[in-house]
Amino acid sequence: MRRSLVLDVSVRLLYPSIIVLSLYFLFSGHNQPGGGFVGGLAASAAVSLRYVTGGLEAVRRSFRSEPPTILGAGLALSVGTAVFPMLLGGAILEHATLELHPPVLGDIKVTSALPFDVGVYLVVIGLILMVFEAFGDDRDDEMEMVEAPTVPATSVREEYRALTQHTSSSTQHAAASARLEENETS
Repeated sequence: MRRSLVLDVSVRLLYPSIIVLSLYFLFSGHNQPGGGFVGGLAASAAVSLRYVTGGLEAVRRSFRSEPPTILGAGLALSVGTAVFPMLLGGAILEHATLELHPPVLGDIKVTSALPFDVGVYLVVIGLILMVFEAFGDDRDDEMEMVEAPTVPATSVREEYRALTQHTSSSTQHAAASARLEENETS
């Protein structure tokens, strides 16, 4: 597969920008429509661009954890955030608000919906990573290592030997004619 320089450079510039945009959607959306899901979709678009340019290995290098771990952590966080108010006597998905007044940053309002949105964000990213794992990677390199047989093979294993295991064609023809003679005499 040929790589495009323009595409590679474009994705290097766009990937961090799209991730920052997805984090903006995540943190600003927990008080407005959107939040974790829209942020996760934006991050998934960035991951998709990374997959297009570098394949599965580039996507794997982008994340330290395995996709099922990311998905499971997000699901646990979302479910935990939804159920925790019930343990305190409230309703499911009930949320609380905390207002902070740090000296340099000004007023910061944080709701308990934020951990729920972070969980949804992680679920969406984990799901898209699992999809790319299922797609797999290009097998062009492996297919180049396989050579079609020049003589009929006696088994499937023999038919698709790697190039390093192939012998010269004259040796193959001699072995094939010896097998044919043995089969005819039997």
